[in-house]
Amino acid sequence: MQKLNIAILSYRSAKFGGGQGVYVKDISLALTLIGHNVDVISGPPYPDLHEGINLIKLPGLNLFETFSFKDRIKKLFNKKQKNINDYYEFFSVLFGGFPEMKTFGDRANDFLKNNNDYDLVIDNQSLSYGMLEIQNRLPFIEIIHHPITFDYKYELASSKKIKYKFSRYRWYSFLKMQKKVAPKINRIISPSQSSKDGIIKEFQCNKKNITVINNGLDTDEFRPILKSTRNPYRLITTASADVPLKGLDYSLKALKDLKSDFPKMHLIVIGSIKENGHTERLINELDIKDSVFFKSNITKAQITELYSTSSIAIVSSLYEGFGYPVIEAMSCEVPLIATNISSIPELVNDYATLVNPQNHKMISDSVKEIIMDYKKYKEIAINGRQHIIERFNWAKITKQYENIIFKTIEKFNDVNF
Repeated sequence: MQKLNIAILSYRSAKFGGGQGVYVKDISLALTLIGHNVDVISGPPYPDLHEGINLIKLPGLNLFETFSFKDRIKKLFNKKQKNINDYYEFFSVLFGGFPEMKTFGDRANDFLKNNNDYDLVIDNQSLSYGMLEIQNRLPFIEIIHHPITFDYKYELASSKKIKYKFSRYRWYSFLKMQKKVAPKINRIISPSQSSKDGIIKEFQCNKKNITVINNGLDTDEFRPILKSTRNPYRLITTASADVPLKGLDYSLKALKDLKSDFPKMHLIVIGSIKENGHTERLINELDIKDSVFFKSNITKAQITELYSTSSIAIVSSLYEGFGYPVIEAMSCEVPLIATNISSIPELVNDYATLVNPQNHKMISDSVKEIIMDYKKYKEIAINGRQHIIERFNWAKITKQYENIIFKTIEKFNDVNF
């Protein structure tokens, strides 16, 4: 098999924040292990990559590292060799926008004009104007985990305040760009059929251009730790606080319901809480402050340890293009309660208890049912891990990627012959 030089583009690749950094780390390793040379070209924050994978940094201003205007001014003036993208990034953020996708796309396009010895370029969901120029010069694949239009709609629905809605309009202004770019991309990979359907509907993409390939999981990393003791009153979930799409409110309300029958019941949240934000106010309103514990900036090993000491995992999301927390919990053999929406039924098969979205009563009732017959649900969880091992292993998934990669290169060469 031909050895390829592959560039993976990622506008931001935070080590611990969300699935983008996880995806970039995993896919770069998977393609390297089958013999290809992989460079990850990333804007800040930069990813934590496996040894032997080259990281090329395309520094933007990284303005969301701070919310101090003074510090942001310093970042702009301290940036060497500033260009129009730096000024655009600064003023867009100043007025409430999120410009990183556009500015990274321009920087990546400029970089690849001078470093064009790649056989293929993979972009991780920037959907920026620069990608269309790259696609004209090199074989190109766009990864769309899910249309961000869903995030926008759920955030608008979460508040009736005009000021909040305007701030969301400004933040999601990049969607205008993505809606223009997405239909012009020739090759798209999506991690689920549900996500593919969303891309077709929201971005008006041709379904023939979209291939569904699940994301993979290292089941040796996410595994049950036999020496750990499960706390029968510990629930666990993964959710960024104040992100309506993740449905954390309903897990918190379910916990409140459960406290009357199980006073020791508590919830571990893998994610961060925003000071004085909606989630903090809700926790105080429900009077469960002493029973909710947020864990952020932690490693996969630490996450696995938390799963291994928890009795039940909850995913109360309102939408998931591909739910990493779903397959991580299942791989750790934790009985799982998850919402019956978007990609989740595709992922779990019959190995989780599915509940209606926005229904905290169904969550609390399901927790009680599992506690009452834990042996039964633990057996389901054990079989669920086998399901994850068989379906979401990187060896199988990388082969699917490789098939699409070579088809993309072949078609590009035929068109440009």
